[in-house]
Amino acid sequence: MLPNTGKLAGCTVFITGASRGIGKAIALKAAKDGANVVIAAKTTQTHPKLQGTIYTAAEEIQAAGGKALPCVVDVRDEQQISNAVEKAVEKFGGIDILVNNASAISLTNTLETPTKRVDLMMNVNTRGTYLTSKACIPYLKKSRIAHILNLSPPLNLNPLWFKQHCAYTIAKYGMSMCVLGMAEEFKGEIAVNALWPKTAIHTAAMDMLGGSGIESQCRKVDIIADAAYCIFKRPKSFTGNFIIDENILKEEGITNFDVYAVTPGHPLLPDFFLDEQPDTVIEKMESHDAVPELKKEKSQPPPKPRSRAVEETFRIVKESLSEEIVKATQAVYQFELSGEDGGTWFLDLKSKGGNVGYGEPSDRADVMMSMSTDDFVKMFSGKLKPTVAFMSGKLKIKGNMALAIKLEKLMNQMNARL
Repeated sequence: MLPNTGKLAGCTVFITGASRGIGKAIALKAAKDGANVVIAAKTTQTHPKLQGTIYTAAEEIQAAGGKALPCVVDVRDEQQISNAVEKAVEKFGGIDILVNNASAISLTNTLETPTKRVDLMMNVNTRGTYLTSKACIPYLKKSRIAHILNLSPPLNLNPLWFKQHCAYTIAKYGMSMCVLGMAEEFKGEIAVNALWPKTAIHTAAMDMLGGSGIESQCRKVDIIADAAYCIFKRPKSFTGNFIIDENILKEEGITNFDVYAVTPGHPLLPDFFLDEQPDTVIEKMESHDAVPELKKEKSQPPPKPRSRAVEETFRIVKESLSEEIVKATQAVYQFELSGEDGGTWFLDLKSKGGNVGYGEPSDRADVMMSMSTDDFVKMFSGKLKPTVAFMSGKLKIKGNMALAIKLEKLMNQMNARL
């Protein structure tokens, strides 16, 4: 872990989405230096599935040695942003660092992304980042430190990163384009940079996307907090950079990255948008049985099909069903499988006792999944994570994504048997 230096003592750090996850981790790192932290986030009441509010985060920041100002801010609301900035300046005398961390995600394709969800991602990610920056810039200009840090990826026009979740990519790249423009616009006055993880980071959002067990393939939020701290220590001339967490920590002399792993020694899942070292990314994804589209030309011949493998998998699924599973899931899944033993199959977790079979379900499916028979068997046996399959285009999902994620719980119960 990167030691604190005290450089941020007395500085005011304004962080959107700081009630939990990466935003709170950056806040706590700054607090250990004795920084003032403005927690600009929406959550004021506890959520059954998501821990943390702006008030519990404030308590942790104060316990870590910093001063905290919790502000109710939905970054879609310009007035709420302005009010929080005014309160921060009134309480602490100015703003030295802005971290645009608040973000919305939906890994759905074009036809499956409701307009309401498109608007949410555009308004939180791109517009929210732009408006929060605009509100803070007059005060940042007066600071000796003056940093804006956006949690957004390097701009990468590889179509792979657009094809499965076009709206999310556009919204996230909007944050990165703010870096590109504002770094040039405010050169010499404010350092504007982007930070992105090399690997998946364990947060509540990752749990929702990847399901149970995904944490072993992730790093802790501490690596992002340490990388952000490295950036804040740099001069204003360090601007317009798209920084990968691991790279900047190596520059600081960090060599042991196992300390950041949730499960040291376990293979890590690469994050989105990074293929500047395609061989390394592909190597890691292959270790999870997921080969990106960009390596089609070099991919190995497909494995020999497993005779009757799908039928056997569904037989084991049926044996694993219980009233408890059905009651907890309440969904009908339809699988369109290509290859030997493929065709249309269904998994009914709505009717009493549950049911599986060949052909279409009697009730309309809540979720439709399309993939090869070989990948289907790998997924149900735990050799291929659904998140990796989806990221790499091996799995296509239509319908209710929340119900799709629920299915992974059933897969985990079967892993020992397949």
